[in-house]
Amino acid sequence: MTAPASALPVRQTPAADLLDSFSVGRHLRQLRKQHNLTLAQVSTATGMASSQLSMLENGKREAKVSQLHKLAQLYAVSLDTLTSGTPDRRTALEIELDRAMNSPLAQQRNLPQVRISPRMSTEVLEALVGLYREIEHQADQTAATPEEARRANVDLRAEMRARNNYFPELEAEAGKLLAKVDYHQGPLSQHAIGAITEHLGFTLHHVTDLPHSTRSVTDLDQMRIYLPQARNSDHDPRTVLLQALGHYVLGHRAPTNYGDFLRQRVETNYFAAALQMPESSTVLHLRTAKKNKQLAVEDLRDSFAVSYESAAHRMTNLLTHHLELPVHFLRVHESGTIYKAYENDGVCFPADHTGAIEGQPVCRFWTARQVFEVADQFNSFDSYTDTPSGTFWCTARVEHASGGDFATSLGVPYVHAKWFRGRITKYRDTSSCPDERCCRRPPERMARQWEKRAWPSARAHSHLLAALPPGAFPGVDEMAVYAFLEAHAED
Repeated sequence: MTAPASALPVRQTPAADLLDSFSVGRHLRQLRKQHNLTLAQVSTATGMASSQLSMLENGKREAKVSQLHKLAQLYAVSLDTLTSGTPDRRTALEIELDRAMNSPLAQQRNLPQVRISPRMSTEVLEALVGLYREIEHQADQTAATPEEARRANVDLRAEMRARNNYFPELEAEAGKLLAKVDYHQGPLSQHAIGAITEHLGFTLHHVTDLPHSTRSVTDLDQMRIYLPQARNSDHDPRTVLLQALGHYVLGHRAPTNYGDFLRQRVETNYFAAALQMPESSTVLHLRTAKKNKQLAVEDLRDSFAVSYESAAHRMTNLLTHHLELPVHFLRVHESGTIYKAYENDGVCFPADHTGAIEGQPVCRFWTARQVFEVADQFNSFDSYTDTPSGTFWCTARVEHASGGDFATSLGVPYVHAKWFRGRITKYRDTSSCPDERCCRRPPERMARQWEKRAWPSARAHSHLLAALPPGAFPGVDEMAVYAFLEAHAED
């Protein structure tokens, strides 16, 4: 929803963008008015013609350096301040409107231009700027393609790698809440989760008509969190609740682009994990296990009563920062497609030209694929894999979800395998990926025999071609959400 004109925030303009003639001209006019000077008075003081000054202030002529020096001296400012100073509210709106009217988007849509004059009221300026922002916002939503999502994910994963996937500010927020409910150690109990919810001022409401596109809905007006009455096997209800609380605790606002949406999701997932597996208790568990050379994902899972995936992912948060162990993590569908991935240990994940990993097929000889072929699905599968970037030890386990079977895999370089329980394993394989001859290109004999005798019909992946669903929250049916809230407002 667009803010009212009176509340329209002014966008900050980077100094480097203030060097165009229109911006400099508006800044010149702002300075002249601050000094209560007329064009004629400035003309007398600088020797520049009034008509010339008017053209400079209206952005119709580019100022020479000598002219800027004269004006800077008159207005008692430096040349840098003159060309990159912070404009007042009206000037900033005029600059933004001028740029919007001359933007490629406005030109593509053949939008009419208006003359920005001193007589134009600030209210009209705000209204026009607000309209152009909404047009830009709608265009951004339409352009939110899967490729944009992948690029945003690449940027976010790079930041996670630079941080070793450890976010101290989120650990601190989780720690504050845990202290409020007098948490000490062990799994976060249902009672403690209820106490956290109550402490934050929320009430819980389990309903049967939660919109199908949501896992939870939060009513910030009445401080209610709505959760589904029937348990969805894909999502632990405790985690869903803690993620909903995370949005509130972390001060999230409606995301402005897909990058914001992904970041918020990462932060709430991390926050929920930091509550379910608190840093102090989890690090103590991991240090003890490392000392005994018995690090194992399933032990962390059992100690804190969470899923195998949650435990493996939490280990990526803490192993490098606290135990100096580089790691990699994979969540792979039974088809071989990567759904989630993280690494800071040098493993070479498959990637497209943008650097995106998600959606890529993982090598058939990696542990995350081999685990699907193992007869024993009760215990974790441990294996070494020799790759072009080194030898890695990995542990993996298959979990079932509504979308099929998924393998969750955690791995480390060979030198660090000694700290893990499954280091003594008979399984070892070799992968030469990304060389296509490893597992993607069929052998010549097989190709010669079948390439002209086979016609497979590919399964359609229409979602790969479609734009992401519009709205501040991709994939969420906002009409259904608002109708749901209205229906429950009087409960």
